[in-house]
Amino acid sequence: MSIQERRQRDRDERGRLIVRTARELAEAEGWDAVTVRRLADRIEYSQPVLYSHFAGREAIVSAVALEGFAELAETMRQARQSGAAGPAPAWAAVARAYAGFAAANPALYEAMFTLATDLPFARPEAPAPLKAGFAEIRDALAPVAGERNPAMLAEVAWSALHGLVTLNQAGRLSAGQQDARLALLVGLVTTAAPALPGT
Repeated sequence: MSIQERRQRDRDERGRLIVRTARELAEAEGWDAVTVRRLADRIEYSQPVLYSHFAGREAIVSAVALEGFAELAETMRQARQSGAAGPAPAWAAVARAYAGFAAANPALYEAMFTLATDLPFARPEAPAPLKAGFAEIRDALAPVAGERNPAMLAEVAWSALHGLVTLNQAGRLSAGQQDARLALLVGLVTTAAPALPGT
């Protein structure tokens, strides 16, 4: 391995360490605790070293979010391909996996959907993990779309699922009913309905 390759490997590892430490700190203490100074202290590098990897906190949050989208896409893929018999059970498995991921990773989910990032959503230049996450929802719903536009159905279903997850995590919905709400959402989305004009 050349010196240049070794330096690049070390740089890549430092970048992964920064992201991993930011995630751990956010999950333990919340995102307010994640500052460049605090990260530098935790990983025992100077702040300029962190800034050589990331322009600032928003860029770190974006890197964490991108990692989260890759993990969420894989979680949903495994759920979709888990052998569920039929399209509605496949979508139900994806919805449950999504809700479980959000519950298990609240700070990561916050980085993905609430905090400011520089990630371009729903655009051609969106990074592959964002596209992969959307594709898993779209692919789970395509068999039940009927006359509806599968991409639009996926957007609406994702919006509803995200709303349920977010309101549940914030304690804004009745306790102990998340499974029933998910089942209702699955039923509403998979029930055939006429296509809307312009779809």
